Formats: sequence, C-alpha cells, structure tokens
Amino acid sequence: MASQQFTLTGFLKLTRFWNLLIIATAQYFTAFFLVGHSTLCDYRLFLLTASTVIVAAGGYIINDYYDVKIDLINKPGRVVIGKKVARRYALLFHSVLSITGTLIGFFLSWQIGVINFLSAFLLWWYSNDLKRQPFIGNGVVALLTGLAIFLVSVLYQTHLPLVITYSVFAFAITLIREIVKDMEDLKGDNTFGCQTLPIIWGLRRTKFLIYFLMLVLFGSVVYINEVFTKLPLLYFFVFLFLPLVFLFVRLLRADTKKDFYKLSQWCKVIMLLGVASMVFA
Repeated sequence: MASQQFTLTGFLKLTRFWNLLIIATAQYFTAFFLVGHSTLCDYRLFLLTASTVIVAAGGYIINDYYDVKIDLINKPGRVVIGKKVARRYALLFHSVLSITGTLIGFFLSWQIGVINFLSAFLLWWYSNDLKRQPFIGNGVVALLTGLAIFLVSVLYQTHLPLVITYSVFAFAITLIREIVKDMEDLKGDNTFGCQTLPIIWGLRRTKFLIYFLMLVLFGSVVYINEVFTKLPLLYFFVFLFLPLVFLFVRLLRADTKKDFYKLSQWCKVIMLLGVASMVFA
C-alpha cells in the first residue's frame, strides 16, 4: 500500500526532473558564459538555482493535481497523482516546495524573494484557472521561463543585453510550445470546458498565430543583437533560424495529437540549442 501512496520514480516524473535540469543548466550557463562570473563555486548561484528549481517543481505538482481528470483523457499513461503519488502528498509537496523556494529567495535578496513568491503564486493561479483561459495561461508560463534566466542578472546586479536577449528567446519559444501543447491537448481540454486558443479559434487560426510569433521571435532576437551585442548572423542562422524553419514546415502539415506532441518536443530541443549556444556567445 505504501508504494501506491508514494514512489520516488513517481515524484521525479511528477516534478519533470529533466525540465528542472534544463532550468538549472540555463541559469549556470547564463552566469558563466553571459554574465562572466566565476560561478561554479559561488554558493549564491547554487541557492538561486535551487530556489528556482524548487518553485518550478512545486508548480509542476500543483498543475498535475488540478489536471488529473483532463490528463486521464489527454495522456492517461503519464498520470502520476492518484497512482504513484497520493493526492494529499501532492498538495503537501507543493506547499513545502513553494514555501522553501520563496524562503531561499529572500535569503539571497528581497527582490529574488518577491519574484519567487510571485512565481509560486502565479504557478498556482495558472494551474487553478489561468491555463483554461485563452493565451493568458500560455503567457504566464512563458514569462516565468524567461524570468528564470533574467534572475541571474538580478542576483549579480547586472543588466547585460545578452541576458535580455536570451530571456526574450526563452519567453517566446516557451509561449510557442505552450500553444502547441494546447493543440495537442485539444480533446481533453474541450471535454472539461477549457477556453484555450485552439478551442475558440480552431487549429488553422492558431497555427497562423504561431507563425507570427516565430517571425517576431527571430526578428526581435536579431534586432536586439544588431543594436546591442553584434554577434555574427551565422550564429543565429544555425541556432535559431534553421530550427524555426523545421518547426514551421512540420507545423504546416501537423493535424494529429501525435504530430503536435512531436512539435512540442522539438520546441524543447530549440530551447536546449539556445542554452547550448551560450557557450559561443
């Protein structure tokens, strides 16, 4: 019985371990390659990353807690709450993680503490209500993703154009991925009365919005680069333009749940390529 109430594998799956690893890597890469600090032994960066990852983990848990019924339709094989982690444990873990992440933030600075508190609150609000609204929920998740990179600037009190560029990139590609995920989850969301963009606009119009966002993403990043950082255009062609072209081509022909799942995973690959490109920035 105890194994049904809680399993470590269930907890890791619930908190999206690999997504958390991407967040941690992005913050360390930002500090080391963009800000330029000798950060590997800096306990403040470790605490910042720990607090960000802990808050995000709490957000993933509460999101799955509220979405159990929808997920049983959209992705029944990936439902954890009620199977490998009991519902009461999920609520407990969410509360403990959110409070812990916020307190660590306040230990670092009041600004980071406030940001972590607001992030935890927005993640709860998103899971409880905002994700069922058109575009607003997508924007909240994208904002928090971009903020995870910008937090490194808050920690070291520097506001470098490159950090802003990568924050914009993280915001935009996450926004695109969240909309693609809504297209993937159309059936379950529609069953429970959610008002996501694919439901109120349809797949065709939602695709056109994604094409527009892809154009804005590329244009914004290149513009910021031309004005502030002056990195070679080949850099953006390899790490951003080609992956976006592949996304565009695949999205044109996508019309099944499996197609949209693959596209959401490709957006994650684009995010990883962006993080990796910091090495060359």
